[in-house]
Order: sequence, then structure tokens, then C-alpha cells
Amino acid sequence: MQDGNDKPLKDCVVVVTGASRGGGRGIAHELGAAGATVYVTGRSTRERPADTYARILALSGETTLPGSIDDTADEVTRAGGRGIAVRCDHTRDDDVAALFDRVRRDHGRVDLLVNNAWGGHEVFDGVFVAPFWERPLDQWDAMIDRGVRNHWLASRHAAPLMVAAKRGLIVTTTFWDRDRYLDGNLMYDLAKAAMTRLAFGMAQELKPHGVASVAVSPGWMRTEFILAGFKTDEAHWHEVPALARTESPRYLGRAVAALAGDVEVIAKTGRVVTVGELAREYGFTDVDGRQPVAFEMGTDA
Repeated sequence: MQDGNDKPLKDCVVVVTGASRGGGRGIAHELGAAGATVYVTGRSTRERPADTYARILALSGETTLPGSIDDTADEVTRAGGRGIAVRCDHTRDDDVAALFDRVRRDHGRVDLLVNNAWGGHEVFDGVFVAPFWERPLDQWDAMIDRGVRNHWLASRHAAPLMVAAKRGLIVTTTFWDRDRYLDGNLMYDLAKAAMTRLAFGMAQELKPHGVASVAVSPGWMRTEFILAGFKTDEAHWHEVPALARTESPRYLGRAVAALAGDVEVIAKTGRVVTVGELAREYGFTDVDGRQPVAFEMGTDA
């Protein structure tokens, strides 16, 4: 997909799921900056925000859900690509089928799917560490049924288009800490490990068709909810010592754009790669010019 100009992804057709805010928004922005046509999907529109975030909004001290697919699509276009907002509930097979039918009608193909839709934020209760027997049952539904399943379902609809074209890339956003256990958060650990394994398994079946599947693990991102939780914003986060190790969502976006522009990306299929490692390999930085190292739990790096 790389052609050496300042819009290396100008011919790339992309679907980014869960792109109203957070990592999905950062990914969509950077793909737009590289010239891609980006279908920005999720449930939050300007007129009708998703209504399942009351718990985390209360914990953050916020009353309004940040971001929408319309905002992100406009941002993609301003960055230099073409942003197309499509409301899609990624838990619903009919919604996801309609999304990919539209992409097929519009372009006849999809070059890149970024699986990012995630239900875990909807049930966050402010408890980071607790034994699994004290965790509420709805965390399974949110993280597995509205997390792992979302990734599988979108991939299921994208794969036939990629296989027919004998090319394509599926990126799965995950969290990976070198196979260590995320102590005190079994459900999150299980869900992210399942996503990583999903990316690996899909790679085995897609590789003979020339299609790659890669899991990408960012560090601690300064999402809208993280910034709200620390009572700051993107302009002032440097003033909060606890956020010193954070990355912007666009650092993850630059990692995905680099993978999409790599004509040899099939060599990475089946792997889980960190944003910090990709930054050094491909030579990109975060928005502030830093190049944060690959994130590890329990380090001061």
C-alpha cells in the first residue's frame, strides 16, 4: 500500500470499529492523515450518543459522553482522508452485515479492518484490583460478548472480501504484557488474551490467501475517560505526574498506519506487537515528538 508520497494510504479502504473516541478515534485520525478512506463505526452519533456509559461517566464526574462517529469522520476528512460515519452496533450481526455490504457496494473491497469496539468501559466500576469471585457477572457480558465477540463478528464479515482480493490486513487492538498475568483483573486479562489468540488463529487461516492478521498493544492511553478521571485535558496532562507514562491515542494510530503501509506486513501475521516497538521499527513518534518505549506493567520506564 505504500507509494512513497505524503498520502501513502490514499487508495486504502478501511473500517475502524468503535471509533467514536479513545484509541479508535486516534487510529481513524492517523489513517486519514495518510490519505485513507475510513468508515468510522460505532453507536454514538451527534444526535444520539450511546446510552450505556452512565457508570463510567459518573465515576469521571462527567455528564456528557465525549465523541461521536460524526466527529471522528469529520476529523479524518480534515486530516486529509475521507471520513464516512456509519452507525453500527457491533454486537448485532445484521448491523455488521449491512456495514460490510455498504463497503462492498461502495468500493468492492476492504483493505484494512481495525477491530477496536469494546464493551468493557460500560461496566467499569472504579475497582482495578479484586479477586475474580468478587467481580460482577456483567463484566463477562461486556468484555467477552461485547468485546471479543465484536472482533470476531466484524472479522467474519470482512474476511470474505479480503480473501477474494487475496490481500488485506486485520488489526486487533489488545493489551499484552509479555504473557504476564494482570493480577487482580481476571476478566480483563482473559478478554484481552482471547483477542490476541483470535488474531493469531485468524492469521493461520488467512495467510494462505495473502491476508494478514496482527494484534497491536498500546501502552496506557490518554483517552477522554482517562483525562476526565484525572481532571485534566490533552493540553495540560503534563501537569499530572501520574500521567507521565501515558501515550496519546494517535500514537496507536500511527502504529496502525505504519502497518497498513508496510508491503511486507504479512511477515508479522499472527504476532502481537507493541506500539513502542513499532515506533522504533518504523520511525514514528507520538504527537508531542516523544517515542515512548513499549509499555510494561510495574516499570518506571
